[in-house]
Amino acid sequence: MRRTLGFLALLACVPFWTVSANAQPPARGGAATGPGRGSAFGERPPADPAAVERGKGLFTTRCGFCHGPDARGGEDGPNLLRSELVLDDKNGESIGTVVKQGRPGTEMPAFDFTDAQISDIAAYIHSFHVGGRDTIRKAPPSIVVGDATAGAAYFQAKCAACHSATGDLNGIASRISDPKTLQQAWLMPGGRGGRGAAPPAELKPVTVTVTLNSGEKFEGRLKRIDDFTVSLIDHDGMLRTFPRDGDRPKVQVHDPLDAHRELLAGYTDKDIHDLTAYMVTLK
Repeated sequence: MRRTLGFLALLACVPFWTVSANAQPPARGGAATGPGRGSAFGERPPADPAAVERGKGLFTTRCGFCHGPDARGGEDGPNLLRSELVLDDKNGESIGTVVKQGRPGTEMPAFDFTDAQISDIAAYIHSFHVGGRDTIRKAPPSIVVGDATAGAAYFQAKCAACHSATGDLNGIASRISDPKTLQQAWLMPGGRGGRGAAPPAELKPVTVTVTLNSGEKFEGRLKRIDDFTVSLIDHDGMLRTFPRDGDRPKVQVHDPLDAHRELLAGYTDKDIHDLTAYMVTLK
């Protein structure tokens, strides 16, 4: 779970709608100011188009749900393009440190990207224009540009084991009428909260089972968990906290969003557009 809720803490979450399936990164332009900024962005040599395209695929599927496909941030992650670390980075050497180690105490996890993948991601991030006039913020007339029939087939293959268009998702496009909001709702539901946070009304909470050495079990909504303690709110509304020592007591976290997070690495732009086109029909 922690791994999918952020790409770079150096970087905040706008939905995938800001870049269409065939969109190309905007032209490099505007010079940044400050020590080293001119060479960092204003004078960057053109990157290998193939590297930029590879970086785009990695970034949009693994990072864009939090930091936005344009790297300008949103609700769950900061703007990368104006991050000092990113501004000073050239080929991923600075970005890579954060990507591989994460940022303890934040939603930024550690990723197992290779150096080559990090270099490609850096090439993609550095391909964006940085200046006062943010032309990429011009939203398209509609984000519903996918194939609803293909989206229905994808839904049956990847989503129907847990969801039903006539059950839990019946009428969801009426309850969430804005296509951008609807897209984000299925792409990364619960993205605003961390593990143990109170979930939105339509989501099931993260729960936990604590089994003591004696065999006694306690179950409830996860309140907090770290290497030293685990806290839960049981069915009677009582807060219970247990000290942890390694794998004792046994702790099992049950997160209903894990399946969504596992899918994130496999989404293509086409999958996202097609599934969104299908979801807006569920009224």
